[in-house]
Amino acid sequence: MTQSTSETAAAPPLPSPKERRRLREALSLTEEQVASAVGVTRATVRAWETGRTTPRGRKREAYARLLGTDTAAAAAPAPPPPAPPPPVPAEAPGSAAVEVADPDGAPVEMADAEAPEVPEVPEVSEVPEQVPQMPAEAPEMPAASTAPAAPETPPGEPDADPTDGAPAAAFDALYRYAASALFQQTYLLTGQRALSRAAVTKAFELAWERWPEVAVDRDPVGWVRAAAYEYAMSPWRRLNREHRRPDPPPEAPASRALLDALLALPPSYRRTLVLHDGVGLGLPETAAETEASTRAAAGRLVTARAAVAERLPEIAEPDTPAEQSALLHERLGTLARSRSASSLPVPELIRTGSERKAQLWARTAIAFTVLIVGLTLITLATAPRKYETPPAPAQKVGGVPPVGGPQKLTPQDVKLRKKLGDELFHGPARLVPEAG
Repeated sequence: MTQSTSETAAAPPLPSPKERRRLREALSLTEEQVASAVGVTRATVRAWETGRTTPRGRKREAYARLLGTDTAAAAAPAPPPPAPPPPVPAEAPGSAAVEVADPDGAPVEMADAEAPEVPEVPEVSEVPEQVPQMPAEAPEMPAASTAPAAPETPPGEPDADPTDGAPAAAFDALYRYAASALFQQTYLLTGQRALSRAAVTKAFELAWERWPEVAVDRDPVGWVRAAAYEYAMSPWRRLNREHRRPDPPPEAPASRALLDALLALPPSYRRTLVLHDGVGLGLPETAAETEASTRAAAGRLVTARAAVAERLPEIAEPDTPAEQSALLHERLGTLARSRSASSLPVPELIRTGSERKAQLWARTAIAFTVLIVGLTLITLATAPRKYETPPAPAQKVGGVPPVGGPQKLTPQDVKLRKKLGDELFHGPARLVPEAG
């Protein structure tokens, strides 16, 4: 299906979220400068660069013009049609040819002596950009990064609805693929199994509640990972009495020392170290997930490595940062694998719990709305229809109490009343009329 010229001009092409961030940093622009130029907030620019939202309309044109992608797309010539593959020459005895692809997409043949060793990868429609690399024994994703495809209909049976049960099956596949690794990664951030289990459970419940958004996300594992990390490292979790009790330390002295060094780091530095050296994310991806600039993320990473190396001298032995990162990756993986994720619930319970909580919140909102409406109706029924000015309070005149009703006597009034009651009357005699 082709788009018309007007539609293409109305919606200029934009690069991937990672490329947007790279282009902005290459132009030496900050998020505030981009937001001011486009007319949005800094949070909106950050959402564009993380892939959560996409600009539209005039803001999309202004954003593309600022990054320089609209002019590059207009100036770029149309790609030529792909050329047919060249004939394959006969193979010489005792040698084999390896077919690879050049940057332009045309197949090229190389001899065995020049062919690089390429590991075998499963045939999938789309490989996720970031997958949890810790632990290394994590099972392979059964399908694309978003969700596994619906099972094929057996031959001889009528075609079923492709959407029937597909969301639940895709969610269950994502949960079985990433839950165990996310639990172990979260344990590195908290050092508590109960809090890690609660964080992973809450993150997947939120993912099922927003599954239409997660299913089309470019990195669903990263979406759930960010939600789990935010829940686990929230300062409000310290108010829970269960999460304030520390877990018993690992039995191995090296793992115990590494966990103590991690928990001694500030939360942002600890998260940056786990994401970069533990999970294996790149520096731009780590900065985007921690909502920091690339320079700030690099500074946090260097400081965290130095703090860990101060407690563990063997971490400082490698000569290059790459070797130090590889050593930390191995040590973090060993520590994470020491805590099994056997206590995690099954995905069916996660989906049921999420749906039950959503129904509870909906009923609570409906009940609260009905209560507010009822109180409003009662107020309208009992409120006076006409405003009446209240009478002014009575005042004393010449020291005489007002006649407006019983008043509170002052100390002088009490003294005067007592004096009049105690003294005898010495006035003139009463005049009595006499008949003449």
